Amino acid sequence: MELPRVAGKGLFVICDPHVAATPPGHRMEGYREQVLAKVSACLEHARELELHPVIPGDLFHWPRENPNGLAVELIELFRPHRPSVLVGNHDKYLARFTRDVSLAVLDAAGVVRLMDKPGPAFWLDTQGGPVLVGGSPDGTPLPRHVERDGAVATVWFSHHSINFPDFEERLLAPREIPGLDWLINGHIHRPQPMVTMGATRWCNPGNITRLTFSRRTKTRVPVASIWRPGATELESWAVPVLPFEQVFPDQEFPPERSAEERNSLFLKGLERLAWRRTQEGLGLKDFLHANLNPENPETGLVWELYEEVAGGDK
Repeated sequence: MELPRVAGKGLFVICDPHVAATPPGHRMEGYREQVLAKVSACLEHARELELHPVIPGDLFHWPRENPNGLAVELIELFRPHRPSVLVGNHDKYLARFTRDVSLAVLDAAGVVRLMDKPGPAFWLDTQGGPVLVGGSPDGTPLPRHVERDGAVATVWFSHHSINFPDFEERLLAPREIPGLDWLINGHIHRPQPMVTMGATRWCNPGNITRLTFSRRTKTRVPVASIWRPGATELESWAVPVLPFEQVFPDQEFPPERSAEERNSLFLKGLERLAWRRTQEGLGLKDFLHANLNPENPETGLVWELYEEVAGGDK
């Protein structure tokens, strides 16, 4: 099948906006207007620079049951720009992308270029020649190699748990992918240094929307990223944001735990559950509700497994 063609001088990358009508996590009131203003500023700056906008997953925070008014706002916002949008884990319901999720509504309205299957997605026609752009949505494999087909450059977008320097516990390690010049990843909200493996550059710019109430988040400036043909690094563009104190509550930061500590606490909770089910009648459903963070990418899969085993709902 012939790929669609998009004209532009490069790509404008907007990672993980997490659009929602009600504030997620510790965010305070006003989140809806604030996140839409950020996305709007990114799209307008991309237009000024003649760059094609790409959202590498998690456009939405909740996959469905978003208000119709929010969908209408996004349709009106996206219509002049028609960004390419990769499917992220937050864009799926119970680990599946179906036609009843909010991102599918935007696709049906024709205001996004949906990237819902792994593989080449479109040609970016630049002044220096054609660029092949592809993607691997959440839960799909990365390519083993990329056929260049005359491309002057190849860029691939992903939404994966990748073993970047701050996330050594992740199983997917960067490697050289023959034929691929750039892999740009969403999903991991904390920005990571570029990793070069052979001829393939692996990048993780971090999300544009602050969701975690932590000291690290307080000091971080959310950025969008710019890719241009011939570049050796992504360019960063600081996204307009309000001061941390205006979007998060005035309270003490919670203690930060390592990945090992978080895993250990979860396993200890399961051990207590195994004992308390017979002693006190506590159910698995109550334990999961109390301990699973809805912002974690694995949460949807855990609930799916629960429903398959227990035959119930959340």
